Amino acid sequence: MLILAGDVGGTTTRLAYFDADPAGLTVLAQGQYKSAAHGSLVDILRHFALQHGIVAERACLGIAGPIIEGRVRTPNLPWTIESSELAQTLGIPEVRLINDLEANTYGIAALKQQDLFTLNAGNVNPQGTIAVVSAGTGLGESLAYWDGDTHRPLPSEAGHADFAARNDLETELLLYLQAKHGRVSYERVLSGPGLHDIYRFLRDKRYYNEQAAVVQAMATLDPPAVITRAALKGSCPMCVKAVDMFIAVYGAEAGNAALRFLATGGVYLGGGIAPKILDLLRGATFMVAFTAKGRLSPLVQSIPVYVILNEDTALLGAGRAAFYAR
Repeated sequence: MLILAGDVGGTTTRLAYFDADPAGLTVLAQGQYKSAAHGSLVDILRHFALQHGIVAERACLGIAGPIIEGRVRTPNLPWTIESSELAQTLGIPEVRLINDLEANTYGIAALKQQDLFTLNAGNVNPQGTIAVVSAGTGLGESLAYWDGDTHRPLPSEAGHADFAARNDLETELLLYLQAKHGRVSYERVLSGPGLHDIYRFLRDKRYYNEQAAVVQAMATLDPPAVITRAALKGSCPMCVKAVDMFIAVYGAEAGNAALRFLATGGVYLGGGIAPKILDLLRGATFMVAFTAKGRLSPLVQSIPVYVILNEDTALLGAGRAAFYAR
């Protein structure tokens, strides 16, 4: 079966044609595009289809945003996406739209051991609920329950739930972000823009002085990437602290997901940020925050935590979702 799959994010849109059968997915063609460089998803799909000349039998796209009756207004792009319009563009009866984290969760079953890094081995229950917490351009969260045969994902918009400060410094950060944004969600902290805001908070509250080299780099490069690189090198104390705060909040929210969903099948960290800061995630900060759950700390300590290293996980998941569509 010929399948068109897509992973549509605020930064990058990945597309692939797969030949699918019960044994798995075989890539026929693959490409990626800078999302903001295009006026619509239709433009990207039309270009990809014309480039490869393949007509899919089914299509499924994972999209960052809430899918309501085959329609989504993307929160990090000025796009309104309609499944009916996409189907007309591709010349097929239907295009299935699913939340990007739902696609990411579908893709976990297609991953190999080398696609994962274990932060906490825990005691995995192969039939237990899975949670996925993915920080990138935004923050997405999803779960998958065992239906007796396989894990079935359920989408959510939990990344937009209210941010909860856990100490004095995070309370100051919350008040700082409230003055800037009004309501503060976890996505306002656990995302690329959120990391930049943490940096600016530390600067504006005069916890640290900015380094000229960092300011100069931010003028021409993506600020979260600059902060991350400086933190990994240990060359900028403010960047190190910003990433440390980010990791602490990431650990706390991943632990919240473990509790909310009783994720005995494991918590998976997806998105583009976790693999880039893997060396820092391996330190104590993340797991200390993850397991600091009071009377339920022993339960959370037993839950496995993995970092997804394969950037095509959501793309593979969209392909699996199309093939196994009911």
